[in-house]
Amino acid sequence: MTPEEFRKYGHRIVDRVADYRAGIAVHPVASRAEPGSIKVHMPGAPPEDPEPFEDVLADVERLVMPNLAHWQHPRFFGYFPSNGELSAVLGDYLSTGLGVLGLAWQSSPPLTEIEEVATDWLRQMSGLSAAWNGVIQDTASTSSLVALLCARERTTNFSLARGGLQGEQRPLVVYTSEHAHSSIDKAALMAGFGRENLRKIPVDAAFALRADALEAAIRADRAAGRIPCAIVATTGTTTTTAMDPIEACARIAREHGLWLHVDGAMGGSAMILPECRDLWRGIEGADSIVVNPHKWLGVSFDCSVYYVRDPEHLVRVMSTSPSYLQTSADGRVKNYRDWGIPLGRRFRALKLWFLIREQGVSGLQKRLRRDLENARWLEREVRGTAGWRVLAPVALQTVCARHEPAGMTGEALDRHTLSWVAALNASGTAYITPALLEGRWMARVSVGALLTEREHVMQVWSAMCEAAASASA
Repeated sequence: MTPEEFRKYGHRIVDRVADYRAGIAVHPVASRAEPGSIKVHMPGAPPEDPEPFEDVLADVERLVMPNLAHWQHPRFFGYFPSNGELSAVLGDYLSTGLGVLGLAWQSSPPLTEIEEVATDWLRQMSGLSAAWNGVIQDTASTSSLVALLCARERTTNFSLARGGLQGEQRPLVVYTSEHAHSSIDKAALMAGFGRENLRKIPVDAAFALRADALEAAIRADRAAGRIPCAIVATTGTTTTTAMDPIEACARIAREHGLWLHVDGAMGGSAMILPECRDLWRGIEGADSIVVNPHKWLGVSFDCSVYYVRDPEHLVRVMSTSPSYLQTSADGRVKNYRDWGIPLGRRFRALKLWFLIREQGVSGLQKRLRRDLENARWLEREVRGTAGWRVLAPVALQTVCARHEPAGMTGEALDRHTLSWVAALNASGTAYITPALLEGRWMARVSVGALLTEREHVMQVWSAMCEAAASASA
């Protein structure tokens, strides 16, 4: 494709995205596609000869657009938000178009230095001290894996330079809440701890990790000859947005010599609001934190910021320095290839930098406060309506609710919940997700799409009531 062809079709794609966003509210929120219904319309083998790009764009209209689940829809309340503020989309577009890689500082100086600035801006916005250094990873899954690798190496005095975990005489143990994200399980397994050495700590009535149970588990493992290694606490669990007690976890980690990693993938964005920072009181006692600006803050996916207090330890664990990457600038700059798993790095910082500058801290704060108030409004409506129950504290912007017809319990209640949620989603009016809480199904309503206003929350609540009433009739 020539630069002129790129200009022609690039303008059309930008126009298509702008039109899509401007008219997104008219679409049914959930996808109507059935398994296999998209790929059946595509050839099974690649084209032998070049195709006109007009045909490619035509297939976007034919196969992609009609089958999307519309994450940016104002009545999308499923999962957590995956925001793509258009200023961040432009940053992503520019990053891809420039096509530069961050192998070392010298391979693309702006890539490194804008990342330094943007991650430090986010640190300041979140009320973190200057003791923290940030680096952009792809997702929280990768960030948590890096954290556990660092924890493993600190506990074993760098076993990677000897026989690795295979050379250790006693097993290392990781502790996390029973409500922690599945990525923590995956990170512990990939870091070599093994499932038998991952402790799921019970939670309290607010679904937050119990500090007393954590301490008891650590003492029991020590008594059994095992080596406690790391605690992973969560600020905003996936099911309920519960807030683990960071201050207590930090005290326990300090007393027992464990690494404390805080998964703030969702809740970390709320910390740009001073009134929310008490939710992670004690955060300065952690060793590492992950925050996902590509969730609620508005950056387009993927952009996960990993903060560490000891970057020298991180670099020692992650560093590779082959001769072909060594430059005269080494020692005077950050080489972010040594701050994570990949060698090559995209210019992700552009979209974070674009977003913060275009929105300003005040603009971002205004939107998050809007979402918090809308969630509280929905909580009040659910609590005040007969036959409905709020199942968990609304710490952030997610409301966990269940419709409970009189006399309906157990599996019958589960079938009812799944039935009305499926009917609501199939209607196209809104999209919410069912989830298990304490072994029973409930409806999880996550407020946070860029375009979601009070009217849309009112609409989803009305649709929930209608769907539940029809299912129980």
